[in-house]
Amino acid sequence: MIAQETGTVLEKRDAWPGVSRLWVALDSDGSRVSALSYLDIVGTPKPGDRLLLNTNALRKGLGTGGDAFVVANLDAEGETALPEGHMMKARYTPQQMMVNALDDPASQSHDAIDALEDLEGMSVVVAGLHSAVGPIAAGFRAHSPAARLVYVHTDWAALPVAYSRANARLREEGLLAATISAGQSFGGDAEAVSIPSALAAARAHFEADAVIVAQGPGNLGTGTRWGFGSIAIADALHAACAMGARAIHAPRVSEADPRERHVGLSHHSRIVLERMLFPSVEVPCVQAPNRREIDESIAGSYASINRARLARGAQQHHVVETSPDGLEQALRDLPIRVSTMGRGLDEDYASFLYSALAGALAASEATR
Repeated sequence: MIAQETGTVLEKRDAWPGVSRLWVALDSDGSRVSALSYLDIVGTPKPGDRLLLNTNALRKGLGTGGDAFVVANLDAEGETALPEGHMMKARYTPQQMMVNALDDPASQSHDAIDALEDLEGMSVVVAGLHSAVGPIAAGFRAHSPAARLVYVHTDWAALPVAYSRANARLREEGLLAATISAGQSFGGDAEAVSIPSALAAARAHFEADAVIVAQGPGNLGTGTRWGFGSIAIADALHAACAMGARAIHAPRVSEADPRERHVGLSHHSRIVLERMLFPSVEVPCVQAPNRREIDESIAGSYASINRARLARGAQQHHVVETSPDGLEQALRDLPIRVSTMGRGLDEDYASFLYSALAGALAASEATR
C-alpha cells in the first residue's frame, strides 16, 4: 500500500538534472517536509501548488527516504506532448510513461541497433552496487582518458536515473559519455527496452569503447543467498558474453562492513560467481607484490569459487592480476564523494579499489 498524503508547495529546496526538490506543508498536520519531484513524471511544481505525495519512506524513516515523492501535481495545467514511439516504462502502474527508446521502430538508431551482430570484444563491466560506478569510471579514465565509457542504468534498484546526483556529476564532468536507462528504468540520455539492446545502443549509437552495467541507488538485500536485487548481475554478464563482449565483474568487497557476510569478497559476488553464471568471466585481483591481507583473502575466495565450479564441470573464471598503481589518486580526483553504506574512501578503501581495478582492466582493451 502507498501512504498517500496531500500538501502545498512552500518553496523550492534544490535541484539537479531531472529532479526538483521542494519544501511542502502537509495538509494533515502542517509539518514541513522535503518532497522530490521527477521532471519526467510530474514536472516542476511551483509555490502554492497542491500535491499528492507518497510518504512511505518518509514515515518509515528509511535510509533512501528523508523525502516524500510527488505522485501528482493537483494544480497542473496544459497538455503533455507524447513521444513518437510506443515504448512504455513503469508499465501498468499509475506512473507509466511513454519514452523515446533508441530501439523503438520510430528511432533513427533502430536499424543500426538491429543490425549489430557482435560487440567484438568490447569490455562490459558489471557491478552490483551503484557506488561502484564512479570508481569504475576512475579506473577506466586513469588508463584510457580519451576512450568513451557509457553507463547502462538497470532496473534492479532505483528506476529514475535522475535520483543519482553522482551520475549527473559524472556525466557533467565527462567521465561518462552517456547514460542509457534500460528495462523499466527511465530518464537517461537515452532509453532502451532491455540490457542487450542497451549494450547494442551503447556501441552502435554512442560509439562506446566500454560499458558499465549497474543498478541505481537503493540495493535491496535480505541476508539470504538468493534474495538480493543485484543477483541480476548474472543476467547482465550472460548477455555480455552472448553478444561477444569481454565480460568483467566488478566484485563487491569490503574491509569495514560490520556484517561478516560482506567482509572480504561479499556473499553477493560469491553466489553470482560460483552458482549463477554459466560462462566464465574476468575478475580483477591486486597484483601479488602489492597485496595486503584482504587482497590475499579475496584471491583465496576466487580460488575456492573456481574449485567449486571445476567440481561441477563449469568453466573457471579468469582471475586477472591488475596493478593498483595510480588508482588511489584517481579515486580521490573524482568529482564526487565516493560512499558505500555510509563509508567513504578512507573508511573502506578496498570497496572502491576493486571497482577501480575492474575499470582499469576494462581500459586495457579499449579501442580508442
